[in-house]
Amino acid sequence: MDILWTPWRFRYVSEGVKKSGCVFCAKTAADPALDGENLILYRARRNLVVLNLFPYTTGHTMIAPYAHVATLAELDAESLAEMMTLAQKVETALERTYHPEGYNLGMNLGRSAGAGVADHVHLHFLPRWTGDTSFMTTVGETRVHPEELSTTYAKLAPFFGK
Repeated sequence: MDILWTPWRFRYVSEGVKKSGCVFCAKTAADPALDGENLILYRARRNLVVLNLFPYTTGHTMIAPYAHVATLAELDAESLAEMMTLAQKVETALERTYHPEGYNLGMNLGRSAGAGVADHVHLHFLPRWTGDTSFMTTVGETRVHPEELSTTYAKLAPFFGK
């Protein structure tokens, strides 16, 4: 029998998603000296770039504005523009580090659309490879990642001046 070991997911499966304020606002307010611990790759003028704590693929990154708004219509033009500039930066970092075959970018606006954090808009950036959604995802509802989040952070951080 093969054993799949993903210790960083234990907190998610044992505690579930607990609502205790906005995760993006908490990360924004956190001491920048703790960015590594908080998986924050970059703090721009209006947005932050952060690794997803519960990634779908290795390198799953999110870009979230500092403004706590639930929709794109509520977000100012400068924050939207910076979000796309940061998406280019994330793409470059992921390309040079992992050489994916493609990318998924997306936003889930509203709980019924699948948003885990429905009240704070954010952009997901996922590198993709042929076959990365194997039977484990579709049948076992399990994802397999080849490295820990701290390793992913260490690989991507230099692209963001860390």
